[in-house]
Amino acid sequence: MKKSLLALVAALACAGAAQAQSTVQITGLMDVYAGSMRMAGDAHRTTTVGSGGMTTSWMGFTGKEDLGNGLTAEFLLTSFLRADVGNYGRFNGDPTFSRDANVALSGGFGTLRLGRSMAPNFLPTILANPFGDSFTVSPLVLHANISTAAWGFGNLTTPSDTGWSNQVTYTTPSFGGLKANLHYQFGEQAGASNKANAGLNVMYFGGPLTLLGFYERAKINNPVVLSPMDTKTDWMLGGTYDFNVVKAYATYGQAKVDTTNFKGSTLSLGLDLPVLNKAGTVKAAMARTKVEGTLNATRTTASLGYDHFLSKRTDLYAVAMHDKITDVKSGTSLVLGMRHRF
Repeated sequence: MKKSLLALVAALACAGAAQAQSTVQITGLMDVYAGSMRMAGDAHRTTTVGSGGMTTSWMGFTGKEDLGNGLTAEFLLTSFLRADVGNYGRFNGDPTFSRDANVALSGGFGTLRLGRSMAPNFLPTILANPFGDSFTVSPLVLHANISTAAWGFGNLTTPSDTGWSNQVTYTTPSFGGLKANLHYQFGEQAGASNKANAGLNVMYFGGPLTLLGFYERAKINNPVVLSPMDTKTDWMLGGTYDFNVVKAYATYGQAKVDTTNFKGSTLSLGLDLPVLNKAGTVKAAMARTKVEGTLNATRTTASLGYDHFLSKRTDLYAVAMHDKITDVKSGTSLVLGMRHRF
């Protein structure tokens, strides 16, 4: 009896140790704003309560397990949210877990990830502008991903969404602050084995200096229905430098579609100015995109805002934005919002 009891205690102890090596978390971010919006070419102004003023709202599950011998397994299963209406996804028809749905194995060799995850363009773009991953007020992100009545989807510079499905991603170890991500998305098109997306990004983090770049060659659209499209290439180089009193940002990139003679070139500049003992930052950014081919026009967007942190997890923000496209009426927008991480 004593031996049986000791065996049970030992088994429970081992189970507890194994459980301690694994973690699963519910995590996410809620971002809601009130705004008065008018983009270039819009016929009328819209007053709205929206989701994702500074960051697209999301929630989901993350997990890690220590496998021993320097190996770690993990998964990401996260969904975008429209917190203003209570729906999942960035838009109607967006996959439930369009933000992340993948598994990964990490070790001294780096990380190998399988499933839906970020496209090569995403990290360099959000790290190289002071408004980060805002699809509402970041000029650089807007020019890459968000259409207006006058601009149109065919003139955006991102080839195929900020996330790719059916993807294999390899992340190298860090070499003195230098790291790269290699991306390959299977097109899964019968009889069209060459229809796939591929790309990479490279990032260097060295004290106050950050250098970033990416290249993509896309033949498959994302994210709802994967189907062949005209081959589009996109690249960008950028960097930031933190002078302590101010942080400066700059990027330059180009996108091309040979079959339609489309070419878009984008220059962006920005700065972050910490104030109130770094409890808040004044943010300013500008992006200018010149498009040739299907539409010959120039778009210039500028944003000025203030972001104030009430804690490490909660901040309040206010941003004014001006949007101008050649030969159409310009637009101005103002948003006031709150962001909370959990």
